[in-house]
Amino acid sequence: MKLKTLFVLCCMLCLSPVLWGAEPIRVETKNVDLIFQVGDNGRLKQMYLGRKLLHESDIRHLTGGQEAYLTHGMEDYFEPAIHVEHNDHNASLELKYVSHAEQALKDGVKETVINLQDDKYPVSVKLHYVAYYDNDIIKTYTEISHQEKKPIILHKYASSMLHFDKSKYYLTEFSGDWISEVQESTQELLFGKKVLDTKLGTRANMFTPPFFQLSLDKPADENTGEVLMGTLGWTGNFRFTFEVDQLKKLRVISGINPYFSAYSLPAKEVFRTPDFFFTYSFEGKGKASRNFHDWARAYQLKDGQGDRMTLLNNWEATYFDFNEEKLLGLMGDAVKLGVDMFLLDDGWFANKYPRHSDTQGLGDWTETADKLPNGLGKLIDEAAKKGIKFGVWIEPEMVNPKSELYEKHKDWVIHLPNRNEYYFRNQMVLDLSNPEVQDFVFGVVDGLMTKYPGIAYFKWDCNSPMTNIYSPYLKEKQTHLYVEYVRGLYKVLDRIKAKYPDLPMMLCSGGSGRIDYKALNYFTEFWPSDNTDPVARLFIQWGYSQFFPAKTLCAHVTTWNKRTSIKFRTDVAMMGKLGFDIKLSDMNAEELAYCQSAIKNYNRLKPAILNGDMYRLVSPYSGNHTSTMFVTKDQTKAVLFAFDIYPRPAQDYSKLVQNVCMQGLDPDKNYRIKEINLMSGQNSSLQGNDQIYSGDYLMKVGLGVFTGNQLNSRVIEITAEN
Repeated sequence: MKLKTLFVLCCMLCLSPVLWGAEPIRVETKNVDLIFQVGDNGRLKQMYLGRKLLHESDIRHLTGGQEAYLTHGMEDYFEPAIHVEHNDHNASLELKYVSHAEQALKDGVKETVINLQDDKYPVSVKLHYVAYYDNDIIKTYTEISHQEKKPIILHKYASSMLHFDKSKYYLTEFSGDWISEVQESTQELLFGKKVLDTKLGTRANMFTPPFFQLSLDKPADENTGEVLMGTLGWTGNFRFTFEVDQLKKLRVISGINPYFSAYSLPAKEVFRTPDFFFTYSFEGKGKASRNFHDWARAYQLKDGQGDRMTLLNNWEATYFDFNEEKLLGLMGDAVKLGVDMFLLDDGWFANKYPRHSDTQGLGDWTETADKLPNGLGKLIDEAAKKGIKFGVWIEPEMVNPKSELYEKHKDWVIHLPNRNEYYFRNQMVLDLSNPEVQDFVFGVVDGLMTKYPGIAYFKWDCNSPMTNIYSPYLKEKQTHLYVEYVRGLYKVLDRIKAKYPDLPMMLCSGGSGRIDYKALNYFTEFWPSDNTDPVARLFIQWGYSQFFPAKTLCAHVTTWNKRTSIKFRTDVAMMGKLGFDIKLSDMNAEELAYCQSAIKNYNRLKPAILNGDMYRLVSPYSGNHTSTMFVTKDQTKAVLFAFDIYPRPAQDYSKLVQNVCMQGLDPDKNYRIKEINLMSGQNSSLQGNDQIYSGDYLMKVGLGVFTGNQLNSRVIEITAEN
């Protein structure tokens, strides 16, 4: 009791000097201000979030404001950012300002840390704001600690709380299911709460990814309107809460989903929430997306500035039915096609229960002897002889009940001790809260890399959500499972990244069941969907491009939707990280020649597609057409993709075709326009093909890039000329 009294007295002494006339705390980027002020009662208020104020002296005129990090149990009536339970079971918290500090990190990045404390209980909350000045990106997270005698219970612990006071709010969310991911929809937010969340644990993003767009005052479009875009860096359960109060003010709370996740925090231990990243654009969604793309390549994405390999995957050519001879033949196809790598997918492992389907073998990571009598080593050596790289599929966090691993270590499996097991895709989840399981999962990668250092790439899959929710390892701390699982995953990935820093890996989860910027700190790219129908992919890639640069989106040419030509399918895939998952025997000589030529064009245009600025010109949601272009940073090279999807029969062609105005070019430069990726013998019907236009003309008048044909595609190279 004496220690607690001393702590309270110290807090009161610390708090008293700042209650009156404290200087505002300014978190700023090139175009955005986030401003806090300490109120007369010692609490921290968010005074402003919006377009940057040009004169610092004007900040003193800001009035009102909302409590920056609302707590449970006090006088506020709405959703709190934090809810704790103290040793005496009192659940109130009143956070008052103690201090703040600023430090320059690097390259114009600046961190502001605001320290808040309760004056009745020894609980401390630090709010972190990292401003990436040139990218207009702000990262925020929270650190919670205490000095009570026993652990306190964290019931809610948000990463971020933001306040808005506008006339109207429009939320754009992205939802779906397997093979129909990131379907875009927008609704006006009225009084009450709208919640976007997930409780799936491992494959957390199967129904909704962890990001949103919030338009302010009116719906934003690609080039106009105020829009805040936010995303959480957490590879697990998340929750976004949007609450409009009776005064039409909005608060947005972002963080880990507190569902079944009450956390017992020991004294002096720090609970760090995940990072919430946001950007605020006054020039529409396109500018906000480019902010995220540039920031990700520079700061967050593994090997963000590096190249990406084209590949041939065997999955749709063989599924589980292959042997060494068949795979060597497909490697020859990869060489003939002209890609950089051959990727061996599921089905290469297990012996007691050979992996002939998804019903068995998962967890037993030794090569199936009758399929691969010479192991992976033979395939890796042959790939090297042929001048290509070799990659392999793994799913190390999962296990089939029909496996040697399950028989030996059922205590490593998340399962209820007194109920029948539930299987999703015939598998269960290993308990990564357990350090022994972490060692095992790390060992899957480390064992393969140690034995076969020639492996150049891993496709890391994760097909099952978390079910049978019980950890044999955590015992009485079951509500820690969702959090500790993700922390265990990060411990594994940290070890892999430390030992194999240059190893590219694809983040796959039955499609896009796991897409977030914390995971992409360990993975170079992700698999957006198991749906490779190119028409569906136009929508899926459009959705993910809102937050993620093209180099992160794996896009494979397959035989899905045979109504589309090989040209259409390849042109769609060229807007991401290009790959093929197709048998060359399914193509005729003309189609093969086309793909070979397209790969050469793609490699030549990588500086624009992978590292340039993306401009979404025409949305697939707007009608029968869609168009996207990429421009190099020096504005000397660009490539425009245009697709006719399903024009209505007998539609008036003159009304159908309209000019598309380009973006991102230098208005004072002259550009040559040339249609590429043409089939053998095909002549371009593009009006103005191989002619020179000023950037000003192309952006103000544009070109007619669409046609009246169904499932037609065009790729147009745009080159600056002296």
